[in-house]
Formats: sequence, structure tokens, C-alpha cells
Amino acid sequence: MTGSIHIDLFTTLDGVQQAPGGPDEDTDGGFAFGGWQAPVMDEFDGERVMAGIQAMDALLLGRRTYDIFAGFWPNQLDGTDDAIARKFDSIPKYVASRGTPALAWRDSHLLGRDLAAEVAVLRERHRETHVIGSIDFARSLVAEGLFDRLNLWVYPIVLGKGKRLFPHDGLPASLRLLEPPVASPHGTVFLSYGPGDGTPGTGDMSQPDRGV
Repeated sequence: MTGSIHIDLFTTLDGVQQAPGGPDEDTDGGFAFGGWQAPVMDEFDGERVMAGIQAMDALLLGRRTYDIFAGFWPNQLDGTDDAIARKFDSIPKYVASRGTPALAWRDSHLLGRDLAAEVAVLRERHRETHVIGSIDFARSLVAEGLFDRLNLWVYPIVLGKGKRLFPHDGLPASLRLLEPPVASPHGTVFLSYGPGDGTPGTGDMSQPDRGV
């Protein structure tokens, strides 16, 4: 079995993915828009999110996102989001960290230092591993081409500042669309990309072979 690595991110139109879930999720840099997703999420988003959660058989998280999840989801097993909580609780959780944190949530495991080797092991061990949030860690995976699907829920809002998967000083990369975009009635667009062919090419729009 060769499994796949999915990166799931909620993003604004200007590429901000910081703290979609709540006001105190991540206030780094004086970020004042924590919880920006709540007013604009609809049934379309929920159905797509649940489909991904039902399909996954492992979670792969950065340390900060793991701490947020571990402090929340184990307490929701009998709550309104119990289906999500029970799914997360039942599958292995893998954590990327430069330190040696105590991982109290059951079936949690610390990744080794060799990220490429660890991802290769996860692909052999699991059918579908999902990275949720974990922007800094997701950036490393994308930079090294260690992913199979980048799933983006793009919301029609602009925040101007905040953490991004693709920062202004980031490395160039190309991606390929894996399926047609799908839009919700409220303007959210779901996009799914895979790794492309490396560094983007260039051309001259005045030439007849410009690809148009």
C-alpha cells in the first residue's frame, strides 16, 4: 500500500490561513482576526470537511496545532461535534516538533528528524494521512514536495496580514489542479492541487508559442 498525504487549509482570498477557528487560536504578530471562518462557513464547507475526516486514517500535525487539538477534541466526545472528536480520538496522531513534548492524547507519536523518511513510513502505514492547519509544518512539506493533495477552502474575505502557506519571501513552486474547482452559493471555492513540475517556467506573451 502506498498511501497519500493531504494538507487541508482554510484560507482567505489573500492567502491568510492563521487562526480560522477561534479568537485565541493564534495571536502571533498581533493577529486580531482569530475565528474569521466562523461567520462565513456554510453547509458546503461542512460536507467537504466531513468527507475528508471520514476518509482519513491518520493525523499529521505541527506541535502548536496538536496542542490545540489535544486540549479540545478529547473533551468533545459527547458534544455536538462528537463525530469529529471520536474520529480524531480513534486514529493515530503524528506530531512534528523540534523538541521532545509530552504527547498525552492517546495514540500520539513524535516524528523523527528525517522528515522525508518519516513521510515515506506514513505512506506505507496509512491509506490517507491528513495535515490540518499546521501552517509552518505544511510549508516544509510543500517545499520538499512531501504531499499528494493540497486542499484549500478559499473564502471571499481579505485580511491583509497573517500567516500564509506561501509567504512573500517563499520559494517558487508549481502546482497542478487535481479536480475541477467547486464553489458554494456563498462564495467559498474548494481547490485541490498536487505537486507540479518544479520551479515555474517563464515565457514571452508577445510570442506565438506562448501557450494561449
